[in-house]
Amino acid sequence: MARRSWRQLVSIVLITQVLPLAVMTLLMVPFQPDPPVVGSTGELAPGELEAFVGGFLVLSGVVLAVALVAGLVQALGWAAAVWVIVRHASGEPVSLGPAFRYGLRRALGLWGWYLASSLIIAAGFCACVLPGLYLGLALSLVGPIYLFERRNPIGRSFQMVHARFGMVLGRVAIILGVVVGGTLVVAVLENVGMLALGIGATPGEAVGFSVGYVVITLIGAVLGLPFQLAQVVGILLTYTEQRGQEAPVNTARLAAELF
Repeated sequence: MARRSWRQLVSIVLITQVLPLAVMTLLMVPFQPDPPVVGSTGELAPGELEAFVGGFLVLSGVVLAVALVAGLVQALGWAAAVWVIVRHASGEPVSLGPAFRYGLRRALGLWGWYLASSLIIAAGFCACVLPGLYLGLALSLVGPIYLFERRNPIGRSFQMVHARFGMVLGRVAIILGVVVGGTLVVAVLENVGMLALGIGATPGEAVGFSVGYVVITLIGAVLGLPFQLAQVVGILLTYTEQRGQEAPVNTARLAAELF
């Protein structure tokens, strides 16, 4: 379904998925606290620990605020990408303007359901790793369910996953493997690039550090674009496959449900 719409999808993912991640990374740099200084006696200098903890709390607040805003933008992009894929597959005209308008209409609701799902998954990981992994699988279809059906996305996702658990597990495992594997490769390339540019452990000691860090971060974000796109397309295909197992469904019907 995504083959004919790859140009629009690349633009959407670049604007709403890749750039927010790059901005998040860059915004954290000025707020990173300096490590506590240990004196000659092996003890922390007066006030060092308090300063470090305070800086860490500020960094955590900045990360949380930026992540929430970036999540809203990413939800917009997710909805717009689904709209483009389905409309193209049904033979209807597609352009970025209507796609972003649709994404804007659905962004807040989609973001809310993703946030609720993330909190449930986080609670599962706090209990133990295995429940967190299970909940991540069980809630993997929340996004497309909200966009197409708009009724009880969390409960419906559990229902769809449990109906064909092995099939969904296999699809999601492949998607996760591609995304995680690609992300790790990009992270390694970013570290190699920083080492090649001589970026040391002391941020901001030279102007070249800031320029180099920005360049490497942006390149890494662009390299991660195919894996972001694979996640969007893979989850959508998994959902449509499960819908087809429940009852006959075609692209025209799916496109009509995206209103």
